[in-house]
Amino acid sequence: MALNDYDALLLLSFGGPEGEEEVIPFLENVTRGRGIPRERLKEVGEHYFHFGGVSPITQQNRQIIANLEAELADRGYDLPVYFGNRNWHPFGEGTVKQIHADGHRRVLVFATSAWGGYSACRQYDEDIKRLREVAPEIEFTKLWQFYAHPEFIRLNAELLTEAVAKADMEKSKVLFSAHSVPTAADNASGGVDDANLYSRQVAESSRLIAEAAGVADYEVVWQSRSGNPATPWLEPDVVDRALELREQEGTEHIICVPVGFITDHMEVVWDLDTELKDDIAKQGMTLDRLPTVGLTRDFAAMVVDLANSAAEGSQPQNLSTITVQGCTVNGAPCKPSCCAPQRPARH
Repeated sequence: MALNDYDALLLLSFGGPEGEEEVIPFLENVTRGRGIPRERLKEVGEHYFHFGGVSPITQQNRQIIANLEAELADRGYDLPVYFGNRNWHPFGEGTVKQIHADGHRRVLVFATSAWGGYSACRQYDEDIKRLREVAPEIEFTKLWQFYAHPEFIRLNAELLTEAVAKADMEKSKVLFSAHSVPTAADNASGGVDDANLYSRQVAESSRLIAEAAGVADYEVVWQSRSGNPATPWLEPDVVDRALELREQEGTEHIICVPVGFITDHMEVVWDLDTELKDDIAKQGMTLDRLPTVGLTRDFAAMVVDLANSAAEGSQPQNLSTITVQGCTVNGAPCKPSCCAPQRPARH
């Protein structure tokens, strides 16, 4: 099959509020079924209230869509691009009703994540299963993971090369940061035969980017953990490690590569641009947080290449020997044990 055999492309994402009155309802959707008190949600919501209740993610996803539409048009593809979210407007279910009404029956799905793991991959399969309940006639094919795609590596490596060229590297440290998850969830990612897929992919992507940028001295760190403090999560935390580097090695400058994120959404603008920057500044340190790469036209070209690979049934280009998965049809996981949820399903 070829890309022309498909009717539409759906960008499927997490969602985010676009006003103060939307913050708590949005967080209630995110945490549904977990029994989190409303007062706790208000505390978490302070990150959003700090920015007027507006998460950058929705507008950024619309920019990705505009770039995809331009790239598809330039390549001669008549493939409309739709937008749907898991947790906030536009909800995926409503979008799929429109896709169905528009007469489309074979739909490619770009989930806005490069990685394996439950939250990064399998939960999008669960989303697709729910979308099929709305329109069982539609066949959904989710695109491949792209953590080691040559274009993803190149885009990040070029930014890192520029940052290193401007810095005094004797006083600087490069930290690659991605969203932390509970260690149990990471152990389950990839299934029993390919455990810790998520953290291994993050480490491998970081290695490839550093290598392409000529950086030998770097570390992988984690950010944005939440939940019960007694539950083990992937460590070290980005702020904790930066402060340790100051104390142990006299590091004065951090170059932070937000490798785990494709756009500057809340986990980037708060956890890195606000919390990390402010906390290390108290110790006399400076921060160069590199841009995310998802809003570039080259990133959109990579997504169209992934769509071609999914349509053809072939694996995309990949610079790593670690498993590339994620290309699924109608929400069926890669294999039954792959990235199984480690908490009760939300209802």
